[in-house]
Amino acid sequence: MCRGPVSLLDLVLLAAMLAVSAWWIFWPNRGRRWLRLAPAALAALAALQLAVEGFYWQFLPGYALIAVLALLSLFSRRAPRAGFAKLAGHLGLAALAMTAIAPFMLLLPVPVLTKPDGPHTVGTQIFRWVDEARDELNTADPNDRRNVIAQIWYPAALGSQVEHSTYLDGLDDLPDEVTLFPGFLLRSYGAIDTHGYPGNPILRPDGGVPLVILSSGYGGPRAFYTSLATGLASRGYAVITLDHPYESAVTELADGRIAADAKNFPGEGEGKAFMASQLDTRVADIRFVLDKLEQPGAIGELSGHLDLQHIAAIGHSFGGAASAVAMDRDPRIKAAANIDGTLYGDIDSRQLTRPFLLLDSDHVETGHGEDNLARNQRLLDNAQAPAWRYEIKRANHYSFTDAPLFFAPPGRFALSLLIGGSRGPTETHRATLDILDAFLSGPLGREAHDIEAAVAKYSDITGGPVN
Repeated sequence: MCRGPVSLLDLVLLAAMLAVSAWWIFWPNRGRRWLRLAPAALAALAALQLAVEGFYWQFLPGYALIAVLALLSLFSRRAPRAGFAKLAGHLGLAALAMTAIAPFMLLLPVPVLTKPDGPHTVGTQIFRWVDEARDELNTADPNDRRNVIAQIWYPAALGSQVEHSTYLDGLDDLPDEVTLFPGFLLRSYGAIDTHGYPGNPILRPDGGVPLVILSSGYGGPRAFYTSLATGLASRGYAVITLDHPYESAVTELADGRIAADAKNFPGEGEGKAFMASQLDTRVADIRFVLDKLEQPGAIGELSGHLDLQHIAAIGHSFGGAASAVAMDRDPRIKAAANIDGTLYGDIDSRQLTRPFLLLDSDHVETGHGEDNLARNQRLLDNAQAPAWRYEIKRANHYSFTDAPLFFAPPGRFALSLLIGGSRGPTETHRATLDILDAFLSGPLGREAHDIEAAVAKYSDITGGPVN
């Protein structure tokens, strides 16, 4: 069941804790009898909140505050006289009260994703496939075969919109770290409204729904790109987000096991060769999915309703590099977009023969290296088909993902001061979706849109056609 970032019950409990704390600090001799009973009422309210909403870590300092208030009610027989002890006690209780609300100012218990803005509702289904032709090289078991997890988001006819899809795999068994976030911080994310509903039937336009493969950044779960995926799906595209086991931070395999990041990072000086090898695996995963889609009945009731003649590959960060390489290697892919990705291998020396888009975050805020900028420019200069490059100012590398939305507004603001991204994730998502929609429309067989007109809706986006 989806809910807001902070429920009414959460707010009532937080307000009650602050009110009782203020009572002890400013009016300890008023209603002394009721003040002594207040911690019991707070404990009951906390138990109700826990039973209704479930546990999340943000309330841990609040539970400590309730315990301190309970101790005060038991052992403080009278208010302390004026002096240092009274001042220290008041300051300590005030600090603890502020600590109780601080986690809610940093990270939201239940983040709110960017809402799809297209004309269609969104359906979704997950497929956990095994490629019997490839060994899984990240495990010691010689019988392990390569798993690929594909979640299809698609424009849907109105149907059941009661239960949204699950946001993140493995919520009951998360690893210690999920792409820089401690795993325990994400355990309440089952309540996130993904805006995608498994029961909704796919729209069935003549010729089928054009297909977009969306590849995530290195180590990033497919979940972290839900805002982009649902945004495109609501505009009439079928979008497949992929998890690449043992590279993705957390993945549920076909047999139900939870696979975490293998963390097999190379030693110094081996990074480029390692990433090129990982890129080959990524591209093989993408091509396996395209092969799978061509098999009758492979995607159940969705089979026959995707337009496999009009396929694009897009991706963020490492996924952007993978998308460029996948288009170069597979003629079924008619267009590709690299969102803020560093290139690996020899792709920059190739001549892309199909439309290509490069979307960069702010070069200064993200700290793009000269080699990265030059290699991307070289790829564009070699393109033998229409190509575009844009830089979205005040967006950092992570602005394209859902990750900034995990933070509460004050935490997001503080983060922007540290690493940039003051444009905000929602506006960055909207701009990215408008540009992607305009770019993809022509190559994917839809009514072509003007990319420059899409860009002009937003301030501080520079660039244009390359050739």
